[in-house]
Amino acid sequence: MAENKVIDINMHFLPTDLFTNEEVLHGFLYSAPIAFGMKAYIDKTPDGAKDQLILEYPEGKQILNYVEGDYTLETKLQAMDENGVDIALLRMPVWQEWLSLDTCKIVNDQAAEMCKRSNGRLYANAVVPPWGRKEDVAELERCIDELGMVGVQLACCYGDRFLDDDMFKPYLKVLNEKKIPAVIHHTPGQNAYANFDEYTVLRRELGRIHAQAAAVGREIYSGMFDEFPNLKFIHTMFGGNWFGLQNILAPHKSTKKKEAMNRLATNVDHEAYDRYLKNNIYFDMTHPMSWGKDQLECAAKVNGADHLLLGSSFPVFYEWMARSVESINAMDVPQEDKDLMLGGNAAKLFNL
Repeated sequence: MAENKVIDINMHFLPTDLFTNEEVLHGFLYSAPIAFGMKAYIDKTPDGAKDQLILEYPEGKQILNYVEGDYTLETKLQAMDENGVDIALLRMPVWQEWLSLDTCKIVNDQAAEMCKRSNGRLYANAVVPPWGRKEDVAELERCIDELGMVGVQLACCYGDRFLDDDMFKPYLKVLNEKKIPAVIHHTPGQNAYANFDEYTVLRRELGRIHAQAAAVGREIYSGMFDEFPNLKFIHTMFGGNWFGLQNILAPHKSTKKKEAMNRLATNVDHEAYDRYLKNNIYFDMTHPMSWGKDQLECAAKVNGADHLLLGSSFPVFYEWMARSVESINAMDVPQEDKDLMLGGNAAKLFNL
């Protein structure tokens, strides 16, 4: 067990030959759904020094930028050493919702090789199309049994379909039976972006928060965890501010007087609601320094420190990793709670 280790569960991974291997590059460029109005292309960074892969959604509005050289093993280990991170878990930043199985295999092989070269500093989450086909399950089993991966990653939604949709049940059944934890990353392609795509910060932050909150709510009210009680979902960005939404989105009932009409009737009662949050849903504190001390302490109080895991999203911003550990250590909570958030929860969930 990785006791008292600082574990970052959200370190971004991309193939190191993404910009030089045509097969890999095309696997990314041409997997983005053009039918949704997305545009993927290669361009130079503003200073002209490096190549970057850009995704626009809608066209003309940048939503993702991957810069050449940011994703090497050396860059990762140096940042970890400089900022007191002992172990990091690799995951594909957002793109996983579109990749073909063949491209997923390339990504998984390269991630496993990077982990091997890290001498125990890095572990990886498998990237597999979530359809439950025989070939998808075979790749998942290869990742876990042969490549030593510790979890799997999913997008919070695929187009307009969230993980409570029946189409994902064959895949979730496998995760449930094998008790494999899943990190649920946000998506840049969520359908509500039309409400705020004019403004960069709203497009890049609020859009992902909105998608995560919708995902958590749908998972809870679908009752899917009754069918798959062993699922452990770890949602990025605090599950879309779930610490602020947890009570207002809970089942409502009147204790003062019988209402003539229950406008918020649901088939999930409070006992089930609380059970799902306790047993099945956890939260990635995606770059905690961005949220603020009051919000971090609120999340620990509402969600429970035993349900929060450190995640920096490195290398989107170096600053996010640089101040993540200190942000948690600055919280006015017991030291044992800090230890859980910094690494104890991750060690337990991913069996490190």
